Amino acid sequence: MKSPARQTFPRAYHRMCAWILGFRFVVNGQPDTAEPCLFVSNHTSYLDIIVLGALIDGCFVAKTEVSGWPFFGPLSKLQRTVYVDRKRASAGRQRDSMVERLTDGGRLILFPEGTSSDGNRTLPFRSALFAVASTPGADGKPLKVQPVSLACTHLDGWPLGRNLRWLYSWYGDMDLLSHIWRVAGIGSLTVTVTFHAPVTVA
Repeated sequence: MKSPARQTFPRAYHRMCAWILGFRFVVNGQPDTAEPCLFVSNHTSYLDIIVLGALIDGCFVAKTEVSGWPFFGPLSKLQRTVYVDRKRASAGRQRDSMVERLTDGGRLILFPEGTSSDGNRTLPFRSALFAVASTPGADGKPLKVQPVSLACTHLDGWPLGRNLRWLYSWYGDMDLLSHIWRVAGIGSLTVTVTFHAPVTVA
């Protein structure tokens, strides 16, 4: 069930985190207001959650481990996050959970790569997750899918080259808390967010 706290607090919290970390957003386009709607984005860091959470009223699809993370775990539960794991046997149940949320008029934010990377390439999409894009809305009409592109482009106003993308990216066996501490102390990061034209999947 939707409630004012579930709808307003998470976005305010993400905006506060972005302010504390010194993020600056450059936004091209705007998030679609349709309900339901599926937002699909590239993924290089847990910081993507803060960025998109500050700009979109919606629920994330996240790996199960996020529920136990400091700061992010309790918030993800309030935000009605759909948790997924990488076990193939669970793919059908996870897909059903996402379909149920969408047919209920929800707005889901999905990272179809399934995990973060160094940002220098796009990983293969997890087909079981992305298959929800063909889900019809509650009124039977095709679901709106809006692609979103994220890129960390500048540090303190200076262009952030390929060799410095690791300052924002978080992947592999990087430690979460030490990465947060580093990001908080390096200066102002500019993140460019592009909301592309929504499409429908027949």
